[in-house]
Amino acid sequence: MRSGSVVAKARAHVFVEGMVQGVFFRSYVSDQAERSDVTGWVKNLRDGRVEAVFEGEEEDVRMVVDWCRIGPPGARVTNLKVDWQDYRDEFDSFEIRYF
Repeated sequence: MRSGSVVAKARAHVFVEGMVQGVFFRSYVSDQAERSDVTGWVKNLRDGRVEAVFEGEEEDVRMVVDWCRIGPPGARVTNLKVDWQDYRDEFDSFEIRYF
């Protein structure tokens, strides 16, 4: 990064639909986020979807969101809803949450 350049920060709230539970989706998301220096959380929902919030540098957040469109081996993502929100600097790390 050049001195004086500004890095855009982003926040994405996502809902992933399809065969996304029972395939280690949350664990893979956590690994992807941590490798990309993205903070936030991921959890399974009772209706079979996965919900996550990602915060970090915009390019890194977009990479993790794009990864969610495919998911890990064994997953079949049928829909991804992304709500881009204002960056809040809310998290210190990435965590897997449980119901």
